[in-house]
Amino acid sequence: MKKRVFTISLSLILLAVFILNNFMGQRITIAGSWNNLVIFTFDSLLPPDWSVAQSEECGFFCSDAWLGMWETLKIAFVATVFGFIFAILISVFAASNLSPLWVSLIARAVLAAMRTIPSIIWATIFLVAIGLGPVAGIMAMTFYTIGYLGKLQYEAIEGMETAPLEAAKAMGMRRHEAAIFVAVPEVANNLLSQLIFMFEYNVRHGTVLGLVGAGGIGLTISNSLNSLQYDRVTALLIVIFVVVLIIEGISMVARSFVTEEGDVKRPSWFTIFHSPNQAVRIHHFDDESE
Repeated sequence: MKKRVFTISLSLILLAVFILNNFMGQRITIAGSWNNLVIFTFDSLLPPDWSVAQSEECGFFCSDAWLGMWETLKIAFVATVFGFIFAILISVFAASNLSPLWVSLIARAVLAAMRTIPSIIWATIFLVAIGLGPVAGIMAMTFYTIGYLGKLQYEAIEGMETAPLEAAKAMGMRRHEAAIFVAVPEVANNLLSQLIFMFEYNVRHGTVLGLVGAGGIGLTISNSLNSLQYDRVTALLIVIFVVVLIIEGISMVARSFVTEEGDVKRPSWFTIFHSPNQAVRIHHFDDESE
C-alpha cells in the first residue's frame, strides 16, 4: 500500500514538473521582475493609507473600508442562506440513494452547470440584467453557492449508512418523507459544517465580485485601483484580512458544536489557523500539560 501511494505521488509530481517545464518556454528575467516588485511595493503599496478606514463623523464604522466590508458580509450572508436552502432541495433529487437514476442525472447536470460557470461570470450576467449594485452580487453568489454546496450535500447523503434508509423503506415511507425525516437529519452535522465553510468562502470571494461592480468592499478596491491609489488598496486588504481571521475564529468554534469532537471549550487564539480536529488535539495537549 505504501509503495503504491509513493508511486502515485511521484508520478503526479513528475507530471506537474513536466507541465511546468512546458509553461516555462517563454523565459523571463527573474532578477528584473523582483526589482520591479520591490520598487512597486515600497513606492506605491507601503505605507498603507489608513484614511480609507477613518471618518470624521464616527471613526472606523463610518469609513469606506467598514461600509464596504459590512456590505460584503451582508451579501455573503444572504447568498449563503438562500444558496444553502436551494442546494438542499436539489441535492435530495441528485442523491442516487433517494431518487431514480434519471432524476439524479438531471439534478446533477443542473448543479454542474451552476458550478461550472464561475461566480464572476454570473456577476457579469446579472450586472447586465439588473445593473450595478449588491443585488447582482447576491444573485451571482447564490447561483454559485447552489452548485458548489449541492455537490457536497448530495455526496454527503450518498455516503450515509444504508440502514436508516432501509428502515424508512420498511416502514412504508415515501422518497420525500425519507429525505426529510431520515436523510437530512442523518447528515445534518455535515450540512451545517458546509454552510459555515461556504459563508467563509463567500466573504472572501465577495471581494472579487466587487471588482466588477457587484457591490461590497471589492467595489471600493476597484475605485482605488482605477485612481492608482495603491496605498489605499493595501489598507483595504489588511481590513479584509483581519475580518477574515475573525470569521475564521468564530467558525472554528461554531464547527466544534457540529462535529464529534465538540468539546473544544477554550480554543487558543492561534488555533484559528488549524482545522477543528487539530484544535481539539491542541486543546487536549494543553489539558494534559496542566
